[in-house]
Amino acid sequence: MSELLDEYPMLMFGLEALLALFLLIFIVVWTASGRKKQASRDDRRQD
Repeated sequence: MSELLDEYPMLMFGLEALLALFLLIFIVVWTASGRKKQASRDDRRQD
């Protein structure tokens, strides 16, 4: 593994960037789905 990092030093940076992007997308999807569930509950209460 260290040979790979020595050969491609930006590999760790790229992997970290991909992980951060995945985490951002996950958080956005998680919060958006929570809003939809909350909105549907509010609609049922008003009826």
